Parts: sequence; structure tokens; C-alpha cells
Amino acid sequence: MTLTTTQNPGRDKLHAAVASAMEERILAGQLRVGEKLPSEGDLAREFGVSTRSVREAVQVLETKGLVRRRHGERTTVVRADVSEFLDTLAVTVRQLLRANPHHLTEVMIVRRMIESDVIDLLGTAGKSKLTKVEEALAAMLEAGKREDFANFTAADAAFHQALVDAAGNSVLSIVYNNLHGLVAEVIRVTSSVPTKSYDAAYAEHLEIYNKICSGDLERAKLLMRAHIDNSTEYLKVALDKKDGKHEAAAGQ
Repeated sequence: MTLTTTQNPGRDKLHAAVASAMEERILAGQLRVGEKLPSEGDLAREFGVSTRSVREAVQVLETKGLVRRRHGERTTVVRADVSEFLDTLAVTVRQLLRANPHHLTEVMIVRRMIESDVIDLLGTAGKSKLTKVEEALAAMLEAGKREDFANFTAADAAFHQALVDAAGNSVLSIVYNNLHGLVAEVIRVTSSVPTKSYDAAYAEHLEIYNKICSGDLERAKLLMRAHIDNSTEYLKVALDKKDGKHEAAAGQ
């Protein structure tokens, strides 16, 4: 396979073309996790490029987390699926949040988009697909009775994850699952703002579930949007309080 175009491309275009072709092989399963790439010389001959272009292409793949290079060894494929890519994305988002926690409010916008629209997919899910949702609701109820904050917020996050999973869209579940830790953190932070009782918070989730079960999806979507919008406001209050404490501490 020789990489050619109507114009003579620069080396940057050649190495990008090699990287794209190799990435496609990994995603298609032609090169599996743990498998070694051909030598630089073999790849250079196959693609009709220099070994330097191959080396730069492998660097691109390594930056994407698809391969790993070790001195004295052939390059190894280390990642091959969507979940792994999204896991890397989630790490990037967490790094962003460390720099500025207020980006959590942007996570809430993503939540609102996913969780309200996913309800449309639940119209054909069937009650049997909502078992995990029911389990999360039961866990919320029990934790609320004990005023167990940690388990209540964990069950709250599980409720939202279970709704997404019930939609039956595997890619959407992977996307949301990689944000799950961030969503759980948002729920923990927003729940620390004293705005409603455990009973009221549970009832809010139960109403969303009941509307889905009754087929009133539009009402369920409105309730979900309102729920997340309110949580976003609580989050802003919590973050502003946190900033105030930091400023006070800095002034001492």
C-alpha cells in the first residue's frame, strides 16, 4: 500500500495518513490489544514512506493512547475500543475541573442534554428494563430513612445511570458511564446545600420514574430538566460558598 496523492504531499501529510490508516486497523480489530506493530522498516515499505514518517505516525498513535512504545521493543497496541477512548476523555475533563471547579456547571449542561433526551428512548424500554432504576429508588428511600447522606447520594447517582442504561443505547451508556464519577461528585456537592429533605428529594425522583412508567414522557422530560436545573443552581451556591471560604482563609 503506497500513499500517494495528485500532489506531492509534505512529510506531515504522509505521517498523518499512516497514523490514520493504522488507527483504522486498530479500531477494526485487525490489530488487537497486546499485538505488536510491524517494524518501522516494514511499515515504511508497506506505505511507501520514510521510516521517519512512520516514527512520527506512531507518535500520533501513542498520543491518542492507542499504542505504547518501549525502548528496544516493537510498539504494542494497548487500546482498541470506544470505552477506552472515552475513559481518556473523562480524565481530561477531571484535569480541567481541578484547574477550575466551576466547570462542574458545564457538566450539568451535558447531564441535562443526555438525561432529558434519553427519556424519549425509554418509551419502548419496557418495565423489565427499569429494574435497576427501581433498585436505586429503593436504596434512596432506605438511606433517606436513616439520614445516610453518603448512601443517599450514591443511590441518587445510580438512579440517573440506570435510566441511561435502560435506554438500551450502548454508546450512550459508555459516554455517561465515563461521566458517572463527575455526576456523582456534582450530586454530592449539590446535596450539601440544605434546600430539601430526603423525603422531598426521593419524591422528586419517584415522580420522574412514575411518569416514565405511565408513558407520559413529555412530563417526565420536563421534570428531569427542572430537577437538573435546580441542581445546577444548588451547585453554584455550593461553589460560591467554597470560594468564599478560600478567600477568607487567604485573607487571614
